[in-house]
Amino acid sequence: MAERKAAASRAPQRPELDALIVAAKEVVLTEDDLQAQRASFVYGNAPENSQITKASAIEATKRVRLLDPT
Repeated sequence: MAERKAAASRAPQRPELDALIVAAKEVVLTEDDLQAQRASFVYGNAPENSQITKASAIEATKRVRLLDPT
């Protein structure tokens, strides 16, 4: 088995990435944006050869119910 090097050095500076992270923290998602993300997640994680379509994933996200944690 190959030996692994310890991460002894810091990651390189990436100012472009840092700027994108700061900008992303200020984005406010709408309910439509969240629903689109949920549908994309459902469709993308569906098993191969399943009956799940993009349309059925979108319909499923319209019926999402959160349980009361109390």
